[in-house]
Amino acid sequence: MSKSLFRFALTLLLVTALPIVSPYGPYYSIALADDDSDGDNGDSDNGGDSDDDDDDDDDRDRGSGSEQGSDRSPRQANPGGNLLDRIFGRTPQPRAAQRPVPQPLPDRATDEIVVLDLAQSDLDALIALGYQVLQVAEIGTLDSTIRRLRVPSGTSLDAALEEIRQLPTGQAADFNHFYRMSEGITPQCEGLHCPTFDLISWKPPTSSLASCSQAVVPIGLIDTDINPDHEAFVGSQLSVLDFDTGQKAGSGAQHGTAVAAILVASRQGRAHGLLPEAKLIAIDAFYSAGRDERSDVFNLAQAMDKLAAAEVRIINMSLAGPHNALLEQMVARLSDAQILIVSAAGNDGPRAAPVFPGAYDPVLTVTAVDASGRVYRRAGRGPHVDLAAPGVEVWTAASIRGVRTKTGTSFAAPFATAAAAILMSEQPDMAVAEVKSFLRDTALDLGDEGPDEVFGAGLVQFAPICASPPGVQPLLLE
Repeated sequence: MSKSLFRFALTLLLVTALPIVSPYGPYYSIALADDDSDGDNGDSDNGGDSDDDDDDDDDRDRGSGSEQGSDRSPRQANPGGNLLDRIFGRTPQPRAAQRPVPQPLPDRATDEIVVLDLAQSDLDALIALGYQVLQVAEIGTLDSTIRRLRVPSGTSLDAALEEIRQLPTGQAADFNHFYRMSEGITPQCEGLHCPTFDLISWKPPTSSLASCSQAVVPIGLIDTDINPDHEAFVGSQLSVLDFDTGQKAGSGAQHGTAVAAILVASRQGRAHGLLPEAKLIAIDAFYSAGRDERSDVFNLAQAMDKLAAAEVRIINMSLAGPHNALLEQMVARLSDAQILIVSAAGNDGPRAAPVFPGAYDPVLTVTAVDASGRVYRRAGRGPHVDLAAPGVEVWTAASIRGVRTKTGTSFAAPFATAAAAILMSEQPDMAVAEVKSFLRDTALDLGDEGPDEVFGAGLVQFAPICASPPGVQPLLLE
């Protein structure tokens, strides 16, 4: 009996001690893989862009070497160790530092409401209640005035919105929502081997296809900052309009430069643009808030209005955010004016709710696929998705010089923009709804037969637009 009790007591002691062993034991570790990070440290740029790692986090936000070192000293374990450490004479190991859980980014300004065409009497009433006018802008497209209002301290945003909407001219009020670029991770790529041109049946223009090399309709781009001095834009018709984002810090040039290069980069360098002779008018409507790079609906409405005034026929908006009443009105008005908006499906994952402006009906919404026609794993899905286009490991310009790969629905959208620009140049009287229908009808079906919520109508194709020679087929890798 005494031996049985001794064995039971020893077993109980060991079972109780094991949970104490694991945090310090040398055979137990946790590998934290952040699948959603945008780091590009594995990039091989062949000497290009050596001053910028182009991970779409502005390098100025990185701490100095001494600051980084001060945060990386391992946390010390209990010097006495746990019970089994002491029994077996093992040296206790330091506990692995836990990575902080990233907090979700805000989807709107915390104390702002945007209102359209508020009468002076209603504005005076709000000012008397403590509201403050932060900014006023005229929107020619809507023939309207928009205002950014700061909500009084102690008033919730929901209560403020309801209060403003109760006013006779306050029905068009909404939150000042934030919008961000639809970009995903950038996988390592070892060379210029991403066959995006073959994937969409797009061949470099020849004399027999001369018309397809000329997109005469002006293209608009709303994105982050662009580096116009990049060698990719030598000889291009790229212009960047001035835009005042107030006292906010400027955005980085990584995203905007990459998207612009897919559209109009010269074919003399390594970043081959689809439409090197097209006219591209770009606006940087973004700003930095710490490590968050974003725009808001107050800025987006002004940017869309400026591009409409510049008489563009297409606007590429590789960005995503919440539904907003003002943004919806701008999309509808530009569509009525026969300006096509092309947007990304977003990178929040296949189960995420639809994002905007892509989920608005007039918009041509694009998802991303790889060279084998497989959908990008983080791409948004839904009945609003119209087309698929190359968006995984797409070679394009890095922010300072050279080239690198980019992945995300952001980089798929300009392929559809280029196709629409050629079509609208070939048939200038075609309405935007007809352009959208044509591109859907001529797409290469992927996935389930017929249109679906993953690929839309399928992979955008240039051959039907350019009257390519017989036998030209899209090349999908095995």
